[in-house]
Amino acid sequence: MASPLVFAPLVAVLGALFALAAAPLAPSIDRSVSRLSLSAFGRFARRRRDANPDQVAALQGAHVPQTYRVYAARTYFYATVGALAGSILGVYLVASVLVFLGTASEALQSRFPAAVQSLFVDGVGGFAVGELFGIFLASGATFGVLAGYAAYQFRWSMPSYRAGERERRIDASMERTVAFLYALSRSGMALPEVLRILARNREVYGESAEEMGVAVKDVDMYGADILRALGRLGHRTPSEELAEFAENLTSVLQSGRDLPGFLERQYEYYAEEAEAQQEQFLELLATLAEAYVTLLVAGPLFLITILVVVGLTLGDTLTFLRFTAYLLIPMATVGFVVYLDSITETATGGATVDEEDSESASRFQSIRGRPARTDGGQTESASTPLNRQRLDVYETLRPILYRLRNPVTVIRESPTVLLYGTMPLAALYLAVQWWPLVAAGSTDLAAYDGPLVHAALFVLGTFTVAYELHRRRVKAVEAGVPDFLDRFASTNEAGMPVVQSFGRVVGSDLGALSTELERTWADVQWGARIEHALGRFRDRTDTPAISRVVTLTTNAMHASGDLGPVLRIAANEAKATRRLERDRRSELLTYLVVTYIAFFVFLAIIVALDVIFIPNIPVVEAAAPTDQVPGGGGTGAFSRTANLTQATKDAYSLVFFHTGLVQAVCSGLVAGQMGQGSVKAGAKHATVMLALAYGTFLVLA
Repeated sequence: MASPLVFAPLVAVLGALFALAAAPLAPSIDRSVSRLSLSAFGRFARRRRDANPDQVAALQGAHVPQTYRVYAARTYFYATVGALAGSILGVYLVASVLVFLGTASEALQSRFPAAVQSLFVDGVGGFAVGELFGIFLASGATFGVLAGYAAYQFRWSMPSYRAGERERRIDASMERTVAFLYALSRSGMALPEVLRILARNREVYGESAEEMGVAVKDVDMYGADILRALGRLGHRTPSEELAEFAENLTSVLQSGRDLPGFLERQYEYYAEEAEAQQEQFLELLATLAEAYVTLLVAGPLFLITILVVVGLTLGDTLTFLRFTAYLLIPMATVGFVVYLDSITETATGGATVDEEDSESASRFQSIRGRPARTDGGQTESASTPLNRQRLDVYETLRPILYRLRNPVTVIRESPTVLLYGTMPLAALYLAVQWWPLVAAGSTDLAAYDGPLVHAALFVLGTFTVAYELHRRRVKAVEAGVPDFLDRFASTNEAGMPVVQSFGRVVGSDLGALSTELERTWADVQWGARIEHALGRFRDRTDTPAISRVVTLTTNAMHASGDLGPVLRIAANEAKATRRLERDRRSELLTYLVVTYIAFFVFLAIIVALDVIFIPNIPVVEAAAPTDQVPGGGGTGAFSRTANLTQATKDAYSLVFFHTGLVQAVCSGLVAGQMGQGSVKAGAKHATVMLALAYGTFLVLA
């Protein structure tokens, strides 16, 4: 028996790897790793900075919160640890293989080539000490180099990948960002203040606002002038579009030319670019739709058909069919959906909380802070700490109580919350249905899949209803935004004050938006400031379009009472966005239909194999001679169909059934991602396809 000391290096390696994996979650470990890395590789990393400008640019573009010296030193440290760990693990792996070869059974030994079988007799003991040392040295060096190189490449590929993702998001949000800059500069606000407001609303305007925040930080925290900050922004950003815009903006500021005129031209340019990019995206989506139908629908279908024929003529292929149904199709679909999500994701805005506009953020600030002493020097009363504790408990429980008192409203505003209730109910249903089967020791998978399908339909169906109600409410509210802005701008340009203009617009018919505007107007009539009322209106609707409108309007009010030009710009931007969404929806409807047709073809062929092809193959209880088949003479490959028993036919039927169900869910998710740009929207299509597939097999099979 081997000594426990033999496994000491293995335990040490696993402990070191675990510590490195826990470093991002434990600040003390993370600081220790940084100190060790800098002490070992800090000087070398500093010298390599000038030789690796691409790595420096990737770190800056990805907004990695570490300097190049720290990140590079940690990378070298990880690569070194990876090389050592790979070397030690390689030695243990090779030793385990040698021990296994020496103790393998004769039946297993016969399956290996003759060159390998010679090792079974000798095992580890058949090698001299020098030979073993050479084997371990070669294996350790090989695994060590591979592990170190993989760790090094992975560490440097992550900033490049993040920078590329940020570049795509910045380019996608440039149109709305430039529209925001143009609108506020048109109102008379200074550019540095406009950039500050933009940086505070990065959740609304996306990655471009995040990038502008770098320039704002240079001005406010480090004392740089706006020209130098914009110059640094152009060098640091991963987006060529933003770099060019920053360079042109710097030139305009230096020359003293008309800034609003420049921003207007830039906005028109990015609006045209958005249309061109959407055309390119639709062309790419058309290619991806064809690729999906070919590779992930027709491809598995052809593969299944070939495997069935081969399995019935030459040998058992049930294992490959199960691999195709349970692993290949789901994994390929997940990869395809992730890729679709990466190219369709845009910088959507949510509700932000501005410290100047939020009353609730500062309403109880004095109560929570340290109480001031009175002039008489008396401290707080004995009941004050208790009242503060009660207030803290109330503030903690208030959102929970609101959800409990208004479950329908919460589900309507956030459909994902519904899954927290339906999934436990589905799990409870499965436990009730499966427990008698488990207690009876049943191993028939066909008895388990019925309740699983019922639970899946329940979860997907209820989420579909909630999500569709939420989506339609949001779309209905956003549909009235362009008309609202147009009318608001017209009344303001006619000379009405902001509050009076808003009240006049509320009385007009704006569809679903009118209800929310009436609530906002009631808020104003009860004494709230128009900025605060609009902020609560934004929080209630919680849509990207409303968030952008409210952010722009409330900030323009601080600059000037003449909101007409600003609102007109926002109206044009909202109209352009609506037009692009409408064009995209009409184009994507074609691909949605293609996905449904491909699924129906897949389901029809699978059902035909299960209902027509398999039942018509002769069944025998035992293997017939290899030179004939039941019912007549025959030789060749088809003679092996005599080995098809009823159990085998049932196994094939079960795989076909499961394949149809898996393909239904996968096709539904792809249809949602392709048709509406969201996997959540795919729940509707997955529910429909899953119900059709399940009902078809129940009726025909």
